[in-house]
Amino acid sequence: MTSIAQGFTKSLAMTVLSEIGDKTFFAAAILAMRHPRRLVLLGCLSALIVMTILSALVGWAAPNLISRKWTHHITTFLFFGFGIWSLKDAIFGDGDAEELAEVEAELDKDWKANNGVKKDSSKVDDDLKKQQRPFLSQFLSPIFLKAFSINFFGEWGDKSQLATIGLAADENPFGVVLGGILGQALCTTAAVIGGKSLASQISEKMVALSGGLLFIVFGIQSFLSPVE
Repeated sequence: MTSIAQGFTKSLAMTVLSEIGDKTFFAAAILAMRHPRRLVLLGCLSALIVMTILSALVGWAAPNLISRKWTHHITTFLFFGFGIWSLKDAIFGDGDAEELAEVEAELDKDWKANNGVKKDSSKVDDDLKKQQRPFLSQFLSPIFLKAFSINFFGEWGDKSQLATIGLAADENPFGVVLGGILGQALCTTAAVIGGKSLASQISEKMVALSGGLLFIVFGIQSFLSPVE
C-alpha cells in the first residue's frame, strides 16, 4: 500500500503541475467555449486517460526488457532533465500568454476553415442536436473526436507522457495510473469549466518553476534511493 500511495502522490503532483498551462489545457478551455462542454470534457478526458494508461504500461514493461538498474538510472536522468527544462522555460520564457495565443490561433484557423460557410443559427442548431443525442452515440460526435485527437496527439511525446513512463518504471504502476487520471481529470475539468478566462489568468512561469522544482526533487529522491 505504501508503494501505491507513493506512486499515486508523485503522479498526481507531477500531472497537475505539468498539465496546468500546457497546450492541451488551453485547447480544452478554448474548445469548451465553442462546443458543448460535456462533449469536450468527454473527448479530452478519454484521450488523456488512454494516454496515461499506455504510458504506465510502457513504464511497467521497461524493467522486463532492460535491467531495473538501467531503468532506474534513466528515470533519474529524465527527472533531472525535465526539471532543468522546466526551470529554463520559467526563467527564459517569452511570456505567460504566448502558448495560449499560439493554441488559440491554431484552433481559430481550423474553426474558420470548418465553419466559415455556415450561418450562426445553423451552428447553434447543430450543437443542440448533438447535446440531445444518446450518451453512447456522443462518442461518434465530430466534437468528441476532435477533442480526443487534439489531446491525444498533443500529449504524444510530451514531457508529461515521458515523465509518466519514467515514474511507472520506478514506482507502482497502479498508483501512477490512479494519480495520473485524477490529475488529468482535475486539470481538464478546471479548463472546461473555467474556459479562457481561467486559462488567461494562469502564470505559466510560476507553473513551470513549480514543476521544475518538483522534478528536481523527484530526481534527487530517485538518485538517493537504492535499486530494488
